[in-house]
Amino acid sequence: MTKYTIKRLLQSLVTVLVVATIVFLLMRMLPTDYYFTEDQVMKLTEEQKNDQLLAAGLLDPIGQQLLRFYGQLLHFDFGVSRRIQTGAPVLKVIGTKFAISMRLGCTALVIALIIGVFLGVMQARHKDRIFDHIGTAYTIFVNAVPPLVSYSLVLAFGAHVLNLPTLYSTRNVGKSSILPIVCLALASIAHYALWTRRYMVDELNKDYIKLARIKGMAFKDIMVKHVLKNAFVPLVQYIPASFLMTISGSLLAERFFSVPGMGPLLTDAITRYDLNVVQTLVIIYAALGVLGVFLGDVLMMLLDPRIKLTDKGGSR
Repeated sequence: MTKYTIKRLLQSLVTVLVVATIVFLLMRMLPTDYYFTEDQVMKLTEEQKNDQLLAAGLLDPIGQQLLRFYGQLLHFDFGVSRRIQTGAPVLKVIGTKFAISMRLGCTALVIALIIGVFLGVMQARHKDRIFDHIGTAYTIFVNAVPPLVSYSLVLAFGAHVLNLPTLYSTRNVGKSSILPIVCLALASIAHYALWTRRYMVDELNKDYIKLARIKGMAFKDIMVKHVLKNAFVPLVQYIPASFLMTISGSLLAERFFSVPGMGPLLTDAITRYDLNVVQTLVIIYAALGVLGVFLGDVLMMLLDPRIKLTDKGGSR
């Protein structure tokens, strides 16, 4: 386990470093005019622009810039924002929005996990009956209908029937968070229900379950002690990744309800050419993705000790 952990951490660091390098080089391929605001482009002379670029180190050889960038990464120095919040440290800009996305995302994920797994269990238990058909119809609907349409339906129902706020407000955080949380949870509920049902139905058809039934073991005990436990092992691999990516924000849902979270930040930074913010967000997303895969493997092994993550006895 220790050997595997060290190996995967090193692989993860290399992956994140490669992503950071590619993003850095791509950002440096943009014309230098993107470094300045529209007002600066109009007012500054070419000499003044060159002086600022020289002071920022953007005219240095690319190798020298890259080494300086690596040194800043080691000190967690991601520079300052030039457009989103001019002069503010990038981590401060992201931190305020990350807290909002984390609160909404964590709440939505917990709700989705509880409801989705319960729905999947009930579908598997009542396979090919009315409850199973309702759950399948919900899953198909969520996956087939564009998110904007389903979000609009949630918004209309929440506003006209439940009288809930349709836009996020810092003055009324509790009520204004309900509709964004529901929208964030919709797809995840369908995902967990679909795969829980699929894994449980697969387990129910295995020989050891048939043998347990022949021996007279109660169906409830079979479902809880064997079927759900074994079906949850492959499902749990994706929970950490879903958790980490959910708290990083949902672009569509947060923009739809005007939530000042992580979701709209990346597109805003790209359209406004805030290069430091773009670089930092891509690095964060890469790190969260790699960490999610690693934690999923570890969690799966902890639930089922038969799974080996090292070369001995089978490898992943």
